[in-house]
Amino acid sequence: MELTLVDENGIKVVEGRPDEKFMASVQDADRLIEACFSGGADAALLYSANLTGAFFDLSSGEAGAILQKLRNYRIRLAVVCSPTGVVFSSRFGEMVAEERRDKHFGLFETRQAAREWLRQA
Repeated sequence: MELTLVDENGIKVVEGRPDEKFMASVQDADRLIEACFSGGADAALLYSANLTGAFFDLSSGEAGAILQKLRNYRIRLAVVCSPTGVVFSSRFGEMVAEERRDKHFGLFETRQAAREWLRQA
């Protein structure tokens, strides 16, 4: 899958395609970082299907490793995810709340809500 640079109202974001796999492992976060740097974007908008298989299971460590890599490069991540389409581990919501306070990571039901959040920072 290729990422697309989207510039809406002066806000540049690297965006994945809904329902397409992108990250097979934590190391694929490097490809996301490269795409952001290449496009001059400091944010990414991905869909749940774009993430690793165990991203939403905190015990796997995948979400933490990916988010830390992005944070190191000051790249914010918004993920569009249907609440009925993904099973979250029991503590995933707590992690989302913590990350959202720092405005590094947000989880949204629609692309529009994700774009709005990215625009606010």
